[in-house]
Amino acid sequence: MTRRTTNQLNRRALLKSAGAVAGLAGMGTMISIRPARAQDTFDVTMQLGWLAGNGQIGEVVAMEKGFYAEEGLSLSIMPGGPNVDGVASVASGRANLGQISSSPSLMLARSAGLPVKAIATGYQKHPFTYFSLKSNPVTSPQDMIGKTIATNGTARILLEALLAANGISEDDVTVQVMGADMAPLMTGQVDVVTGWNTNTSAMKILGDQRVDLTLWDAGVQLYAYPYYVNDETLNEYPEQVNGMIRASARGWGWAYENPQEAVEILLKHYPNLDREDEMATVDQVLGYVFNETTAEHGWGWMTPDNWQRQITMYEELGQFENEPPKLEDVMTMSVLEATADTRPKFGG
Repeated sequence: MTRRTTNQLNRRALLKSAGAVAGLAGMGTMISIRPARAQDTFDVTMQLGWLAGNGQIGEVVAMEKGFYAEEGLSLSIMPGGPNVDGVASVASGRANLGQISSSPSLMLARSAGLPVKAIATGYQKHPFTYFSLKSNPVTSPQDMIGKTIATNGTARILLEALLAANGISEDDVTVQVMGADMAPLMTGQVDVVTGWNTNTSAMKILGDQRVDLTLWDAGVQLYAYPYYVNDETLNEYPEQVNGMIRASARGWGWAYENPQEAVEILLKHYPNLDREDEMATVDQVLGYVFNETTAEHGWGWMTPDNWQRQITMYEELGQFENEPPKLEDVMTMSVLEATADTRPKFGG
């Protein structure tokens, strides 16, 4: 596999973001959580890296049920997209809470000088998946040898990580760049396509012939939907940050116990979503949020060891333009420890 990725573009974007953050700081726009009304309610802006969907069902429930209000907080969810640099927004203080699709983005941002730090994770395992068909199944990394794999440009590094973790040469696979369309698998143009296995609408075309190999099960164990804040917010407003996590945890706990009702609340806030798809997906989403780990440690749990393995893996793959970030700069357990008694312990 020829090593041509979009990582140089990603790194340049992060460095550009770091410069933008520095400029904003110089203009005095480094803001954090701030009082919204006379009764000391604090505005919280949660910046996403993508459009809102079922990955935020817990936050939407928490807003609807008043869990943020009980913490003295008022939450607004800001969508991301291709023209929105969510990490830079949180780093600069324009937003005071962020959630991004995959944990490596925070490692790369910290290495590039952006002062952001993970405080919890939404999904215990990453849903990124390699899809094949029963007629030509790929059920293990070794099955990829000799196959043509279609993946999007930004996910190519994940394939490189998977191959390296399993001792497979990049020359043993053929890679095609794809968008969101999984039709090339059905027409035999490729042997494998990629995507999140929580994206029900995109997977419909694969029907009952689908075979899944998750990135996690293939040996690359990333976190999905990590929550993060900037250093200033964490240091200056620790109790409000703790309140954010307590409220979100309660929202996700309520959704776990009332999944169908939670979907209705989600659709109320985002009527553009498809009810049938969301109802079909909610149990799977909640299965990524709650498992045997959260049954013991509570919603949002993550481990320093897993983060360190990710940093080491990305260093070995040459992904850091600057020095690899230190573990203590990428993540902190302080918020999870402070909220241990209130985060629901479901799963198992």
